[in-house]
Amino acid sequence: MATTLLKTLIFTLLAPGTVTVAVPYWLLGSGARPGGPWWLIGVLLIALGAVFYLCCAWEFASAGQGTPAPIDPPKLLVARGLYRVVRNPMYLGVLLVLLGESLVFGSWALLRYAVLVWLCFHLFVVLYEEPVLRRKFGASYEDYCERVWRWTPRLPPRGRTEGDGKSI
Repeated sequence: MATTLLKTLIFTLLAPGTVTVAVPYWLLGSGARPGGPWWLIGVLLIALGAVFYLCCAWEFASAGQGTPAPIDPPKLLVARGLYRVVRNPMYLGVLLVLLGESLVFGSWALLRYAVLVWLCFHLFVVLYEEPVLRRKFGASYEDYCERVWRWTPRLPPRGRTEGDGKSI
């Protein structure tokens, strides 16, 4: 598991790190300063997004025996934790960070960038991830898709538990 966590850390620094730190820095320029009336809400969104991402990365490593990287995905279907509420919480975490940054810096450019990132995430999920998961996990994934929405969080139905035998 230590190797999986190390690969997850490297991926996190390279992919989400680039999307949420390097590109926003480039868009804002080095002279950008936080402030404005929405600053505190932005900081809270950034923190919430980071927690979402880290919780999901942990679930991928511990329960799924894989990483967030498409070249080393989980070997088992992860349908617990935040994945019981929404199918793409890791992407939502990244989007929350970007929305938070747009509020912290009062930047319309970052808000437009967040919308572009969401569009890219959506296309990647619909055109690549979901077909791959359907092939890999079959009926288990189909059942999961019926219970859990792609982008909109919703509480799981009463009576279902994480250990319901359908998936991990």
